[in-house]
Amino acid sequence: MLEQTITQTPFPNSKKVYIPGKLFPIQVAMREITLSATKLSKGGVEINPPVTIYDTSGPYTDDDAKIDIRKGLPRTRESWILDRQDVEILPQISSDYGQERLADTDLDELRFEYSHKPKKALAGHNVSQLHYARKGIITPEMEYVAIRENQRIEQIEAATMGMEHQHAGHSFGARTPKKLITAEFVREEIAAGRAIIPNNINHPESEPMIIGRNFLVKINANIGNSAVTSSIEEEVDKAVWACRWGADTIMDLSTGKNIHETREW
Repeated sequence: MLEQTITQTPFPNSKKVYIPGKLFPIQVAMREITLSATKLSKGGVEINPPVTIYDTSGPYTDDDAKIDIRKGLPRTRESWILDRQDVEILPQISSDYGQERLADTDLDELRFEYSHKPKKALAGHNVSQLHYARKGIITPEMEYVAIRENQRIEQIEAATMGMEHQHAGHSFGARTPKKLITAEFVREEIAAGRAIIPNNINHPESEPMIIGRNFLVKINANIGNSAVTSSIEEEVDKAVWACRWGADTIMDLSTGKNIHETREW
């Protein structure tokens, strides 16, 4: 089975945790790592609390997630997009090339079975996070990335009782908040053009993340298929492993036959 060839094991000594939103009913995925106890010089041990970190691995490292490769990842942002009432669902793929590929029955075995009809902005509407930010609107995506960037820092502060102090250093013009990053700060940075949330309305399965000077460093992974031999299983597993190792974004640089069908997976 296809599912049996895709890596789905969780990381050792850690578990997936979900932090709820306060403005919207969202659940932000992170990884909680269990630390070993510290051995004291005079005997005994000191128990260390777990550490929560940023997690890009998606549901593939969640013990409770039910992965069905043929249906794709959960479309978490679907309701967020539709609730804004500024998109329409097209009756079919609108491009001539897309229709040509669909009409080719030789591609049926390669085709992603659980396809959805594409969406586009309603006439006169703009569906970018930049547009919402400049209208003063905080979106679920903005709160999601704010929670994600914070990595439960408020719990770390409570556990260390103020021992997390660090010298201010030189910001070189950066303006990252000293304490929590808020959804409003995210909105301000996007509106000012200093940050972006790359979330397409036709990929509601994507977890929101933010790229900008005043946020955590992000990693882009370039992947590509083999010119000699390749399969859907191998290409999906490449993407899974890229995410497991910390890729926030993935760029497919593949060339050759059936790239369009492969990318749908």
